[in-house]
Amino acid sequence: QVQLVESGGGLAQAGGSLTLSCAASGFTFSWYAVGWFRQAPGKEREFVAAISRSGDDTVYSDSVKGRFTISRDNPKNTVYLQMNSLKPEDTADYYCAARFSSSVPTQEQLYNHWGRGTQVTVSS
Repeated sequence: QVQLVESGGGLAQAGGSLTLSCAASGFTFSWYAVGWFRQAPGKEREFVAAISRSGDDTVYSDSVKGRFTISRDNPKNTVYLQMNSLKPEDTADYYCAARFSSSVPTQEQLYNHWGRGTQVTVSS
């Protein structure tokens, strides 16, 4: 059974940092690209970052580029999202998603496995 479980969310102050984790099970993790998406209250879900199955290629949205870093540890079946210089507008539910792919998809409709999300709140 494919499962993605996010953790590491919580409350942070503006300018602070949080690291999210996405633990995968039930599939060959190293064959899958992984993306992070977020959904703020009252807004549509948006792309944040994605990483190729090898970890060699990464893509970021303009809103997080230079502040967030996506990485993965394939032996541990885990993807991380290091979030620095947090802003109140980063407040959202964060989801990880996986897709059997050799590329780095940024569109959410291309991902077919999703976690349940973890909440991030950034106070000003």
